[in-house]
Amino acid sequence: MFNYNRYDRKLGHNERKLNQSDFIVSKTDMKGMITYANPTFLDISGYHTAQLLGANHNIIRHPDMPRAVFSYLWDQLKAEKVVYGYVKNLTKDGSFYWTFAYIAPDYNAKGDIIGYHSERRAPNPKAIMDITLLYDRLKQLEIQYDIETAREYLISQASQQGGSYEHYIYTLQNQH
Repeated sequence: MFNYNRYDRKLGHNERKLNQSDFIVSKTDMKGMITYANPTFLDISGYHTAQLLGANHNIIRHPDMPRAVFSYLWDQLKAEKVVYGYVKNLTKDGSFYWTFAYIAPDYNAKGDIIGYHSERRAPNPKAIMDITLLYDRLKQLEIQYDIETAREYLISQASQQGGSYEHYIYTLQNQH
């Protein structure tokens, strides 16, 4: 498990919000090490380029994020699928921010996966209310049982909301 105290950050409840025009972009290698971070990513995260390049992308993982969500996302990426999701991230100073994320494999000229590309935008505020309740439940299931049980619950909840996980996330983002 990632050691958040290693960075001497005190987790607070200070939320930073993305503007509708903000567009975060990052790239990683196959091991999740950051190879590119755009200025918006640097600004919202509070890190400098030198602090992020070569660091594992989980440097911004907030402990409120269920591991089951990342398990699902990684399985989709390994299957060379594009993934959408809501991610609560941690800033250098311990603040947090929510994003609506699009993550896709990054290919070289031969068609081999060489890493991952992520684009993140401001999430729908209504969606964050719903997803927070779901993520809290997933975290409880991870503690009480395991990641797989939480993951199964995630998929079942998405199914009850109208089909696939991707459809559920898309519906949340586009609700009025």
